[in-house]
Amino acid sequence: MMHYRAILSGQRRDPLAFFLRIILRGMTLPYLVVVVIRNLAFDRGWMTVHHSDVPVISIGNLTTGGTGKTPLVCYLARRLRDCGLRVALVSRGYGAAAGEENDEAMELAWSLPDVPHLQNPDRVESARVAVEELETEVIVMDDGFQHRRLGRDFDIVVIDATCPFGYDALLPRGLLREPLRGLRRADVVVFTRCDAVTPEQFAAIRARVARFAPQAIVTESVHRPAGLLSWPNRSAPIDRFADQSVAVLCGIGNPAAFVRTVESCGLRIVDTLTLPDHDRYEPSTLEMIRLRLGRLGDSVSAVVCTHKDLVKLQTDRLGGLPLWALRIEIDLISGKTEFDREVTRVASPGESPSA
Repeated sequence: MMHYRAILSGQRRDPLAFFLRIILRGMTLPYLVVVVIRNLAFDRGWMTVHHSDVPVISIGNLTTGGTGKTPLVCYLARRLRDCGLRVALVSRGYGAAAGEENDEAMELAWSLPDVPHLQNPDRVESARVAVEELETEVIVMDDGFQHRRLGRDFDIVVIDATCPFGYDALLPRGLLREPLRGLRRADVVVFTRCDAVTPEQFAAIRARVARFAPQAIVTESVHRPAGLLSWPNRSAPIDRFADQSVAVLCGIGNPAAFVRTVESCGLRIVDTLTLPDHDRYEPSTLEMIRLRLGRLGDSVSAVVCTHKDLVKLQTDRLGGLPLWALRIEIDLISGKTEFDREVTRVASPGESPSA
């Protein structure tokens, strides 16, 4: 994934990377045509939007992979539960094998054991089941910004400040799922990892977003390490391995951001193993990881992974080393009161929201 991002960002400037960028640029045109026609069809009413009998709040991205959306999903679900509402999550279930949950569902089940999560490419059907069979009072649609078939009452868009505009190109040349003008549909824009860029950089990012979404509520956030987790349910403080050497393992959309977070905890990273987002950890992959960790010998004290990786690996040791996941929580540092108030208003129409 890091190598792929290096090509897209222009960091790699060798002839092969240059040639690949030209090829990928040519492939964006058919993708753009499909996206524009599809959005136009929904905007003009040529394609049907199905509305649920309860409020639907969507959390999604403008780009693909690694914006730090999952901690916000957890925050939102807990906020709604604290308001006394029965909440259900619906998502497509990208990367899940038939009849199984994907990695994000397993992570959310650990973090939100009392919130049902329905995974189905047909999210309209999932919403129906949530309301009719689970008596859900509010639906949170995960990764729903581009899924316009299920109507929503509130659209939250998450933008990672470290890579806000997907290298200014649509898929596959960049990471943008649709042009920036799609932000006009957003009710809230939540910026994540705001502390990972300079104030000047963030001001420029925010100004650019405001040109496309002047109506949106703006919330700034940071990701804070909240502790360490080990399978199946052990926990430890972050400083357990302070000033010690560790190996980092992650199969997520933005591995560089996770590496920076691990470093911020005072851990010395000796080696970093990055896998594609949603990697299934096949036996051959696990053997490769064990061999690589084995070569590190006694130079490392533990392996640190993401929560999403831990729930897939389901072990407390890897390559003879202790395996710990870094638990991340989101901290809304600006716009929190307005965000909470609007979410509560949408989820509980007719009631007076509390801040």
